[in-house]
Amino acid sequence: MLLIQQAQGLFFEKYHSIFIINADHNKKALFSRSKVFTDMICSGRMEIVMFYKSTRNSDIKVTSAEAITQGISAEGGLFVPEEIPAISIDEIKGLADMSYADRAAFVFSKYLTDFTDAEIHYCTDNAYTTKNFESESITEISHLFDGTYMLELWHGPTCAFKDMALQILPYFLTTSAKKINLDKKIVILVATSGDTGKAALEGFKDVEGTQIMVFYPEQGVSPMQKRQMITQEGSNVGVCAIKGNFDDCQNGVKSIFTDNDIKAKLENGSMMFSSANSINWGRLVPQIVYYVSSYAELVKNEQISAGEKINIVVPTGNFGNILAAYYAKQMGVPVNKLICASNINNVLTNFINTGIYDRNRNFYATCSPSMDILISSNLERLLYILTGCNDAKIKEWFGSLAETGKYEVSDDIKKLLKQDFCAGFCDDNDTKATIKKIFDEYSYTCDTHTAVAVKVYNDYIAETGDKTKTIIASTASPYKFSASVLEAIDGSAPEIDEYDMIEKLYEHSGYAVPKSLAELKNKKARFDVSIEKSEMKDFVLKNLGL
Repeated sequence: MLLIQQAQGLFFEKYHSIFIINADHNKKALFSRSKVFTDMICSGRMEIVMFYKSTRNSDIKVTSAEAITQGISAEGGLFVPEEIPAISIDEIKGLADMSYADRAAFVFSKYLTDFTDAEIHYCTDNAYTTKNFESESITEISHLFDGTYMLELWHGPTCAFKDMALQILPYFLTTSAKKINLDKKIVILVATSGDTGKAALEGFKDVEGTQIMVFYPEQGVSPMQKRQMITQEGSNVGVCAIKGNFDDCQNGVKSIFTDNDIKAKLENGSMMFSSANSINWGRLVPQIVYYVSSYAELVKNEQISAGEKINIVVPTGNFGNILAAYYAKQMGVPVNKLICASNINNVLTNFINTGIYDRNRNFYATCSPSMDILISSNLERLLYILTGCNDAKIKEWFGSLAETGKYEVSDDIKKLLKQDFCAGFCDDNDTKATIKKIFDEYSYTCDTHTAVAVKVYNDYIAETGDKTKTIIASTASPYKFSASVLEAIDGSAPEIDEYDMIEKLYEHSGYAVPKSLAELKNKKARFDVSIEKSEMKDFVLKNLGL
């Protein structure tokens, strides 16, 4: 962070960086980052400026507006804040009577310090409304059993937790572009394992100055997820299936981002790339909010006392959602353990338990497809923090991952991982058995991803005896995975179409069918393209007219 002070002197100093300001506020910056940054200096205000570093080159430092518009650093690193800001228990208690939008604005003010209060509230007040979410609370918390709470993150327009970030990211992105005087079309590339793609398409449809292309694994999403994407409305959207798995999609997008020939062609066409995946800090920071908010909500409802520690269980494949919980803990939310839940593609479980990351294994298509991932991008951010921002070590490990598919962290990092994280996994049979058990015992219907988290949490309790009150991140509506949920409840998969399955699941659960899913039946498919992963670059250039 940089403390900018109004003073009579001529020098503002940050480590090796010196700014020279003369008496009438004309600037001569030796270490200028952007227009918004130098304007902030010249205003004479006292401000705390949060810079963002690249995980693969710590000398790179940008403002949040620049990090959000770029999405990923030029050399392939991910942007992380120089420091994790602190919040006190009194501040958390103060959030209790606020709306979700105001809680979000509070958290964002800690990280997006180059945004004005008005700009932050413009983003939050437009994103977190009943126009976009079916719940006035934006999220819902259901008390399941014995101090265990389901944090339902799926009441947005696409019925998945990705809406919590992707409803606000377009506002972040367009506001950031204006702040840095960016006069280019922003081309957003997204790799999805099912939920991110639809949420990004919905968030960015018809947003001026943007174009979005989503790539999904042809056989790696549920029928409902596919239907959501291929029927997407909007004049600036595109959807393409890849003959491969999610990792193929993600690797292809990252390769395009760092391809100098493609970037040069975009530059000539007055365009630039950005990302709506959680590699973009603007996608990740909104996810911190719901962990801070849920703690405040439990305090408000007298389910916990202020300062009481909780556990957080997260079903995750790309590590972004649980990384956001880690940030919340480091900020000051009282968290005991972060429990990482995986399906049979259990690369994260193995890593947390052994310190060895090895993607050289069988890839399984499961009933929890959003977690069918073997390369967890956001793990890079965590390891950068745990190594004390050692970019050389990050380049070594992730270079090895790219070349050999494997790396092993040092013993000290293994110990640090065990301090905060526990991990477990389950297969599809246990996933469906858990859905059935929860339905029978608590009359609660959950999706396949949430069931993975519940199963792993039950295993954790059996192993540790830990009775700490716990939040389980419920990441998708059960209606998005009707076939698997019905099979779990009824014991067999019904021979009916996806929409009849929704009606049958409604008969079981009594939960209101989300309007956005009910309307899909009569929507016309717009996108039917399927390509090899080697064709992704040509597809992007053709669709951009380059």
